[in-house]
Amino acid sequence: MQLLTWESMQKEVVNDKLSRRLVNGEKVMVAQLFLAKGCVVPTHQHESEQISMIVEGALKFELEGREVIVRAGQVLVIPSQAPHRAEALEDSRAFDLFSPIRRDWLDGTDTYLRK
Repeated sequence: MQLLTWESMQKEVVNDKLSRRLVNGEKVMVAQLFLAKGCVVPTHQHESEQISMIVEGALKFELEGREVIVRAGQVLVIPSQAPHRAEALEDSRAFDLFSPIRRDWLDGTDTYLRK
């Protein structure tokens, strides 16, 4: 069992517009993301199903040939292996849940984010 507080966890700076905090179990991961306006998450895909919950701000996603703007209070479900991209339209905070966990986020091989 783990009992954690977000504020007590170290924030990882991934690039100059993106930082995050991560918590994972054996089969699920949750990330608290901080995206500065203009942050672009390049098109990528992964085995994990993803649920993105926007807490503050707005993100524009490109997914399945469509653009959708997800705002504070909204949730987007991204299927496994679906290519997707995101752009922060304003300073934003989000929580992303992944199952299975993103090993690339744990071992630092998520180079598409580190540019």
